[in-house]
Amino acid sequence: MMDNINRTFVQLVQTPIRMEPLLPLLDDPDCGAQSWFHGVTRRTTMVDAPSQSEPGSRSQCQITETLFYESHQTMALKQLHELADNALQRFGLSRIVIVHRLGEVPIGEASVVIGCCSAHRRNSFDALPWMMDELKSNVAIWKQERLQDGSTLWVHPTTP
Repeated sequence: MMDNINRTFVQLVQTPIRMEPLLPLLDDPDCGAQSWFHGVTRRTTMVDAPSQSEPGSRSQCQITETLFYESHQTMALKQLHELADNALQRFGLSRIVIVHRLGEVPIGEASVVIGCCSAHRRNSFDALPWMMDELKSNVAIWKQERLQDGSTLWVHPTTP
């Protein structure tokens, strides 16, 4: 749903995120920069070893089977709209697209896509990491990793 006088598009989906319908949402003849971020499920995950608190202990590499996202959808949509409105103001953007997938997301598929456009590239480049950090920290969406060994773990929003 596009709002803020057709400047922002925010959506939570249960199916793979398709880019083709999203691309025209950033079209603006006054913008010379369109930037996109695709957050995709990667195959490996670093988890703390059981003896992580001991000197010399290391994190272990685990194989991820899939990610699973849950959300309080009403709250998350409200928070995503607020995030988009803040980014429009903070970075002088013209348009923003935020689509987050819920449910199971297999390896290599996108769980989140964020796009923005601005008159000049610096505004769009600066806005993407800020929006992603804000999304991970402040939006009611939670991620669970399902590992190859059958274990699961909830991932803290500040984990890279």
